[in-house]
Amino acid sequence: MKDLKQSTKQRFSALNFDYPEAALEAQIVATETDSDIEVAHSLVKVGQAARNLKGHGLDEGISTRLLVYAARLVKRGIAPRAACRMALVDPITDDADIRSTLHHAIDAVFA
Repeated sequence: MKDLKQSTKQRFSALNFDYPEAALEAQIVATETDSDIEVAHSLVKVGQAARNLKGHGLDEGISTRLLVYAARLVKRGIAPRAACRMALVDPITDDADIRSTLHHAIDAVFA
């Protein structure tokens, strides 16, 4: 993607956003999906593990929105590991090594 020229950027105000703190993000996921807070905390742990790969094979980390999608799947009876693979891994990468790494993270969190 092409970056904007510096002179164009200077014409706008900017806001920087980062991911919420883990406890807050888990609360967001639990509230948005009416899910168990422990499941939400586990999903956030998977998200944090994936975010550590940003710049090391992943262009973007797992968003809070994707965590909400995974929590909705779990709420509907999908096993947490399967829900994570469907909602968190498959949408963000086609790279087999990255997928394997994320699958190991999921297995570690939901052991």
